[in-house]
Amino acid sequence: MRHIKGAALCALLAGGVAFGANAETKLTIATVNNGDMIRMQKLTDDFTKKNPDISLEWVTLEENTLRQRVTTDIATKGGQYDIMTIGTYEAPIWAKKGWLAPLDNLGADYDVDDIMPAIRSALSNDGKLYAAPFYAESSMMMYRKDLFEKAGIEINGRLTWDQTLDIAKKLHDPANGVYGICLRGKAGWGENMALITTMGNAYGARLFNEEWKPEFNDQEWKDALTMYVDILGNYGPPGATSNGFNENLSLFNAGKCAMWIDATVAASFVTNPKDSKVADQVGFTEAPCAVTCTGANWLWAWNLAIPASSKNTDAAEKFIAWATSKSYLELVASKDGWANVPPGTRMSLYQNQKYLDAAPFAIKTLAAIDSADPINSTLKPKPYVGVQFAAIPEFQGIGTVVGQQFSAALAGQVTVDQALENAQQSTDRTMQKAGYY
Repeated sequence: MRHIKGAALCALLAGGVAFGANAETKLTIATVNNGDMIRMQKLTDDFTKKNPDISLEWVTLEENTLRQRVTTDIATKGGQYDIMTIGTYEAPIWAKKGWLAPLDNLGADYDVDDIMPAIRSALSNDGKLYAAPFYAESSMMMYRKDLFEKAGIEINGRLTWDQTLDIAKKLHDPANGVYGICLRGKAGWGENMALITTMGNAYGARLFNEEWKPEFNDQEWKDALTMYVDILGNYGPPGATSNGFNENLSLFNAGKCAMWIDATVAASFVTNPKDSKVADQVGFTEAPCAVTCTGANWLWAWNLAIPASSKNTDAAEKFIAWATSKSYLELVASKDGWANVPPGTRMSLYQNQKYLDAAPFAIKTLAAIDSADPINSTLKPKPYVGVQFAAIPEFQGIGTVVGQQFSAALAGQVTVDQALENAQQSTDRTMQKAGYY
């Protein structure tokens, strides 16, 4: 080596450095700050040991922020991320636009046919899978059995929202740190709108009529939003307009909520003694109905997808195959117990006796997911697909604006009537501009 000229040696060393850099592929992964995703990050040593040539960089964001960032990045072909955590709303829309890479090489042992049919269908376009489900959920009520028993309240069948309001009044005890009910108040099309739209469905409302005209000025929406503002404004925690899924999960686990209606995925956290002070006192029942039970509980999945702009699609697909596989469920079970595996995506999980024995909420979760029908989710006919959203590109903007109006009504900044009128006018303008009528 001493006989090599200085310039040549520098070139050789530079070449070596360049080769080393190319040998490692760095994947940048955008995800939501929910408990199951945090757990996934802690377990990724299992993946990197098997794939030493791949390194991972995580961008973990609050739900509303995640949606804004990934939508902006993919629409502008920004190329910041190799893997994005997206929902059942974005996946088919973005696939049709050519913004996502198809997942057609997940491996021989991945078993795509084991994915729940409704979820697989929602993540496919022209028969190809464009996102892999990490966990899926519906919504249901979680409640404090000890508080219900002490007050002599029994649940016999599915509750109505009127009955839920009565129970919230009885159990509301802020002097002792217990609120009658916890619900999403944080504005966002996937935050408060996810809940309030299912309430609207239960009251017989719909987002759009068959001519694609919004219906926020109908009596059904007024009934639903009046109930929401009444029950959460009077019997919920203070500052409810700041509370989304994670904030309410913390409140419930601290013993501060008599009832909480939210995602079924919360069930493993509220029953885990490591997370929850009331783990042994949690009961589960369906989300409340009103004039109908149709569409009263939502359907959602958080999924991993590869933007078409990624230059590391092969490595990204390897990671997605690992994180959404049957073997990943077994990995979580070996570390944290079967009750804590990501739920709702694979049929085989609900045939696994170890899971059924460990997770008292498993059958109720499955029943809620199975009962949520994106096609028939309103009492009156509708032109859109989706339970708590309309699967059209314009809905993200519409839901954001309407969610802000509903949050303002909860805060007392506008009346229910004003919030609905503002929602009607802004949505009407958007739909006219988009050429729906």
